Amino acid sequence: MISPTGLDRPFELLYTEPVATHSLPAVYRTLYPGDWPMGSHPDRPYIYTNFAPSRDGRISFNEPNATDASHVTKADPHDRWLMGLLRVRAHAILVGDNTVRLEPGHVWTPEFIYPPEAEAFADLRRAEGYDPIPKLVILSFDGNLDFREERFQNPDLHIILATTERGAAHAAAVDLAGQCAAAVDVLTLGEDSVDLHQLARLLHSEYGIRHLLCEGGARVFANLLDAGLVDEEFLTYCPTFVGRSPEKFRPSYTEGVAWTPDNAPYSQPVSIHKAGDYIFLRTRCLYQK
Repeated sequence: MISPTGLDRPFELLYTEPVATHSLPAVYRTLYPGDWPMGSHPDRPYIYTNFAPSRDGRISFNEPNATDASHVTKADPHDRWLMGLLRVRAHAILVGDNTVRLEPGHVWTPEFIYPPEAEAFADLRRAEGYDPIPKLVILSFDGNLDFREERFQNPDLHIILATTERGAAHAAAVDLAGQCAAAVDVLTLGEDSVDLHQLARLLHSEYGIRHLLCEGGARVFANLLDAGLVDEEFLTYCPTFVGRSPEKFRPSYTEGVAWTPDNAPYSQPVSIHKAGDYIFLRTRCLYQK
């Protein structure tokens, strides 16, 4: 096992639930104390999410040239290292089409987000039986994406576009699959919105996806949570304050869904780590009946 070497100091473990057996290799538990056993379901992927809210719960400054999360996280190396580890153990990564548009050039692989650990991440991924590159699942209402971008020209990449009837018609009209070297499957999963439960079942049964990482955006996460499909959250609480005003919309961690006291999901802490001024929280999502 190639040892990870990219961090100048380990995470500090503040709290963790006890675990019966270790899942992460010992060399990773040296940097990220505790453990991270991966769950499973018989008919859908185990879904975990990764977000980095500001101290006041915002995930973006939503300013020109400052839309992606790195302006909130200040590209903290511990946050990026953990993002890489979370990607290592994903059969596929799920993002919304707006996240794709707001992060031009971004590639959803472990080594892209944290290059110093590329070799160790690839070794761990191989040792745990994952394909070299996670599949990329893109959730889109209208299918209006430009797959001619350089990041989609990798023939080893497999893209699954989950969309509506309108989105599928658009994809067929512009020959979306013909725009890139990656394999592209278009799934039509509803007339006006994507059926997330059907998507989860298909990813499991047709694509062998057992572990699915969601990286945004806020509406995708809120709808997954509303559907009762999120199993775990990984949250990096950043020291930055972002703010919000009537003139300046700054998205929160969840958008597009409003719960009531009777149906609001909630989460239960599983582990808490600290590095510098950043708090790293892992929770188990629970749902009211």
